[in-house]
Amino acid sequence: MTLNIDEAERAARALLDNRITSVRALVEKRTALDEHRELLATLERQDAQAYAAALRDGWTADELRKLGIAEPEKAGKPRRKAAPKSATGGSAG
Repeated sequence: MTLNIDEAERAARALLDNRITSVRALVEKRTALDEHRELLATLERQDAQAYAAALRDGWTADELRKLGIAEPEKAGKPRRKAAPKSATGGSAG
C-alpha cells in the first residue's frame, strides 16, 4: 500500500478536529461552571449579610428558625485532595 500525503493529512485533520471539538466543549462547560460558582459565592455572601441584618433588626436565630429560615452555612475553606499514595513508597509498619 502506498501512502498518499493528502489522504494522510485529511485523516489526521479529521482526528484533530474531533479532539478540538471535545476540548472546546470541555472549556465551555468549565467556564460556565466557574461563572456559576462565582455567582453562588456572591449569593451566599448576600444571604449571610441579609441574615445578619435580620439579627441586627431584632430577630433572634431561634425566631428565624421557627419561620423556616435556617442560619446561613459557614463558608469553609475548600478541601484539598490528599496526595495519591505511591504504590512503591512508604513502609508497612
